[in-house]
Order: sequence, then C-alpha cells, then structure tokens
Amino acid sequence: MAGRRSSLGFLGMFGRSGDLRQLDTALRGADLHPALVPEGVKLTIVNLMKDRWPEEPPSQAYPEVARLFSYCIAGPEAFERSNGLQGRLDAERRIETALEIGDSFDAQIVLMTLHAKLISAEVVERYGLSAD
Repeated sequence: MAGRRSSLGFLGMFGRSGDLRQLDTALRGADLHPALVPEGVKLTIVNLMKDRWPEEPPSQAYPEVARLFSYCIAGPEAFERSNGLQGRLDAERRIETALEIGDSFDAQIVLMTLHAKLISAEVVERYGLSAD
C-alpha cells in the first residue's frame, strides 16, 4: 500500500494537503503563526506524525504536537502568556519525560526543533540540550 503524501501546493493550482492544513490550524491555536515555521520543518513534523500513527494521526494529535513545538520555539514565559500556566507545565513535563525516555515521539519533535535552529535559547539552556 502506498503511503499518504503531503503536498505544499503549487502556484495556487494544487492545494496544500489536509495534514499540513491541520498542522497550520494547530500552530495558530498554540499562538505560533504558521508563516514563521519553514515549510520543510512542517513537512518533517507531519512525516514524524505519520510514522507515529501510520493509519492517520488522530485530530487531537495536531494541537498536542503544536503546543510542544510552540513551547520549544517561544520559551517558557512567552508560551505561558499565550497558553496559560497549566499549558506551560504540561509542555515542560513532556520535555522532561522525553529526555528521560530518550527515543520518543516528543523527543523527536524537540530534537527536530533544535536541529532546525528554531528552539529558544532559554529552552536549550534550561534542559541542557545540544545537537551532538
């Protein structure tokens, strides 16, 4: 069976794939404008999601991924202003768990944000992250 493919669209003739549209909506919901995220990074995110959920990522997965990604980019204080204290604590718990477990989906999102050089310096310092 051929895997689903994501599409960025082309000259307005072909539309963006549904998974990229859902991710854009989820990013807006996490107070991160999708235009601030390179298309290659968004494609990587949806491909990681396809690896995690081979059939189809559940609709609630997009906001969860977007919140973790947004925290990594914005840092704790800016993220909390937009997503509340509980949202910040949830994101921090997910990062701490990802660092303990190592190779997890959340760890892949954090690592991808680090490699894309989009991650907040405060997040890098707080968790001692490095791209080795």
